[in-house]
Amino acid sequence: MGAMQRPPKRPPGRARPQGPAPQSPRRPRFDEPAEPPRGRRGAPPPFRDSEAPAPRGRGVAGPRPPEAEAPAPPRPGAGAGSGAFWLYGEHAVAAAIRNPRRKTRRLLVTEDAEKSLRAALNRPWRLPPERIERQRFGTFLTEDAVHQGVALLVEPLEPVALEDAIAASDGPVLLLDQVTDPRNVGAILRSAAAFGVACVVLQDRHAPPETGALARAASGALDIVPVVREVNLSRAIASLQKAGFWVMGLAGDATRTLAEACPKDRRVALVLGAEDTGLRRLQRETCDELVRLPITQAMESLNVAAAAAVALYEVVREG
Repeated sequence: MGAMQRPPKRPPGRARPQGPAPQSPRRPRFDEPAEPPRGRRGAPPPFRDSEAPAPRGRGVAGPRPPEAEAPAPPRPGAGAGSGAFWLYGEHAVAAAIRNPRRKTRRLLVTEDAEKSLRAALNRPWRLPPERIERQRFGTFLTEDAVHQGVALLVEPLEPVALEDAIAASDGPVLLLDQVTDPRNVGAILRSAAAFGVACVVLQDRHAPPETGALARAASGALDIVPVVREVNLSRAIASLQKAGFWVMGLAGDATRTLAEACPKDRRVALVLGAEDTGLRRLQRETCDELVRLPITQAMESLNVAAAAAVALYEVVREG
């Protein structure tokens, strides 16, 4: 009884049983993902849109691929992230539309502003306008923006080379030494357009970029006067001197006035410094001459935009 009995031998001629032998439940290994929880009645939870399997076979409805979906209409402020910015105001927008170098992306107008813009341009434009209500301008412009019911999404202008700018015009050249206020730069561009300046030279790292505020202050001159950006302003001065320009820097401590020093037989370039520091040492030393504007002792100096306007008038006036 206590002896172990051997299992009976399989009768000869009988085949082995077919199919896999039943297995006991196996504990998952530590590096295997856990089985997802199952929903009601043993059904797996529904897939999220990003996890849904592709439909198989014909006639099986599946989720629409992303590229087949119609894009949502853009919002008024959309698309101004990668360098593009909004111009606003009738003069700035009209000048940008006239400028063949300006790449435009969207034009938003109220009904009244569209009529006024068409009258100002007196010609068709290549960009179809989008009608919006006046209150919607506040979603993509600052509260103090005087937009007049028109805004234009544009790309910054391509840089202009100094030699190309002075070859295209015989006007004077204006160089700004670290003038950083966009409204001052815009006002200077407006005066530059009024007095036929060939170009305005800005230092690349210490000058404002193109913005709606700058363009608004320029009143369209941003798309009229070429803007040259130079890394080294003293090298730009030297390049102008080699091209035959007489370069004068405005400084309050100069001995001669601009009227006394301004030549009539050669082209002129004016260098203006920032309001708080004036011309820097290297620019003062590189200029051909330092000159001043004759103002009374009641005021120490003029605003840089006002000084630019007075100086340019003195340079271009006859007699």
